[in-house]
Amino acid sequence: MALIQLGSAYAQIIEPKEVVKAKISLEQNGCEAFVVVKIDIKEEWHINSCKLPDGSYAYASDIKIDAKNQVKVGSIIEPKPHVFTDELGDVQSQHEKSFTIKRKVEILSATDFVLNGSFEYQTCINGKCLPPDEYKFSLNAKGCPTAAAQVTATDTTAQTQSQGGSDVQQTQQTNQNAAEQKSEGDVPDSLWMIFLLSFLSGFAALVTPCVFPMVPMTVTFFTKRSKTRAAGIRNAIIFGVSIIVIYVLLGTVVTGVFGSSALNELATNVWFNLVFFLLLIVFAIAFLGGFEIRLPSSWLNKTDQAADKGGYVGIFFMALGLALVSFSCTGPIVGSLLVQSATIGGLAPFIGMFGFSLALALPFMLFAMFPGWLNTLPKSGGWLNTVKVVLGFLELALALKFLSNADLVVQAHYLERELFIAIWVGIFTVLALYLFGFIKLPHDDESTKKIGVGRALLATLILSFVFYILPGTWGAPVKLISGFPPPMTYSESGQSNQSGGTGHSSIEGTHPGPQNIPVFHDLEKAQAYAKSVNKPLFVDFTGYACQNCRKMEENVWGEPGIIDILRDQVVIVSLYVDDKTTLPAAEQGVFEYAPGKTMEVKEIGHKWSLLQATRYQTNTQPYYRMLGPNGEDLSNGSADYEHHKDPNNFKGWLDSGLSLYKAAK
Repeated sequence: MALIQLGSAYAQIIEPKEVVKAKISLEQNGCEAFVVVKIDIKEEWHINSCKLPDGSYAYASDIKIDAKNQVKVGSIIEPKPHVFTDELGDVQSQHEKSFTIKRKVEILSATDFVLNGSFEYQTCINGKCLPPDEYKFSLNAKGCPTAAAQVTATDTTAQTQSQGGSDVQQTQQTNQNAAEQKSEGDVPDSLWMIFLLSFLSGFAALVTPCVFPMVPMTVTFFTKRSKTRAAGIRNAIIFGVSIIVIYVLLGTVVTGVFGSSALNELATNVWFNLVFFLLLIVFAIAFLGGFEIRLPSSWLNKTDQAADKGGYVGIFFMALGLALVSFSCTGPIVGSLLVQSATIGGLAPFIGMFGFSLALALPFMLFAMFPGWLNTLPKSGGWLNTVKVVLGFLELALALKFLSNADLVVQAHYLERELFIAIWVGIFTVLALYLFGFIKLPHDDESTKKIGVGRALLATLILSFVFYILPGTWGAPVKLISGFPPPMTYSESGQSNQSGGTGHSSIEGTHPGPQNIPVFHDLEKAQAYAKSVNKPLFVDFTGYACQNCRKMEENVWGEPGIIDILRDQVVIVSLYVDDKTTLPAAEQGVFEYAPGKTMEVKEIGHKWSLLQATRYQTNTQPYYRMLGPNGEDLSNGSADYEHHKDPNNFKGWLDSGLSLYKAAK
């Protein structure tokens, strides 16, 4: 592995082992043992806990054991860490000062042996981290006399550990096997979600003007027509089951016509999304009172004639008549559910219709069983139209998602994140004003002049939601609606290839980087490309666990004037010093980075850490350099967090680098 010529000054290099002292021993009692690591950390420094919060970018501490068929590795025991939320909103879990962690091992060898492994950690202070480091250990372990019989049974597991070199790989394999063994009959989470959404939508349809008045009428009809109470209950149950069958058949037909996977494939089709956007807009206007969606009267007449025949067939056609008569209210909801389930495909339309019809049918069956409950129902009135209007506004909001999908498919950037959220702000603001009584729509009656407690509370809740999503129009994450608006990268502030852009995103070897700027991760490719396009190379020594790196990227890189330079006038290579990817064997080894000081290089992160230490005599991040036409360091020096967290200072450093590059060409 070729290295840059060593410099003469190493005052900035801080050895991780100067900050973190670790003493490692083995506590054994028969066949059970613990690898014990007693840790002492320098004041104000810390290391991360072994178990990190979900989604954490930090480098977890770990005790890794080279099992070699001799032990079965157990879990890590650590003291309660210090957990807090940092300035970027990420949850951190850390250890400080002096403490002890242990890893349990079960002895599988009947003879004495040497247990090899390492304690891995990364030490940080004030958001600045040193490269990951390790303490290796070789501990004398006594054999377990009763282990001989266990060796054969555990040989396969131990062999898996010895090949992977860590219990992490064992865990990954276990998770993979569990996933492979998962029953094909299990219902995915998305189908449970579509069932829940459909079930709630069924209750929403129940309290619309087309359906709600039908409940007491239908139940009364069955109780009077039936000779006994038992017969009335039986007929009502048949009526409810018929409703379920009718809607489930609809879902089955949709699935059968389009195929179990075709619907899912259509979800990324621009015309599919545009058609359903327009369809939902039509449904929304109908709910708001613009017009009514009616089926042909001949359908209703034929259904009524069939219902008059009586018997089970007559009851079925009564249920079909209910579905047809109430279509102006239930149609938009059913259509929306089918559209939504189409984005999932498979059995989703079937399950969606089952959930919807189950919620719709249950009240008819329950009120027939307990007729006295009818007295508890609220009277029909203006509140039913209010329900329709609320559903209409929800249809509008949902319709926008399909328009957004179409825009994302063609990358037209007509409906970016900020505009999407702004339209949602408008929709829900108008809905809140309607519920508060400031706005009237065509079918509202005089009863809506005074609003009830429930309506006032709902209006307040919606207005609060508006205040929550409003900051999203200028870039706030608004995680509560994550998945509905376009992603953060698809926004006015996050475009990397707009007017004045260079089209970096199409360059082979680049990856999405900070502020959605394409960056290289391979130094040689980045140098070659920078030379071919006559631009300076911006070298970014960074780390996944580097908090100050994220602060620079989120608070400084995106500032006006700075993002234009980073996006269009330089080529960026981000070198992660804590990248755990294993290097090819030819690049591994032990290398000297200072007189009498060496570093073992096994991973990509080690390679970049070594480069930073040898060439620049520092090992903290973020650390930025700009290289000239021939890969030489420009004389504008380096940039880091401490001296360049002020955007003006950082821009000044970038400007001087650009000037020096032009002079060097």
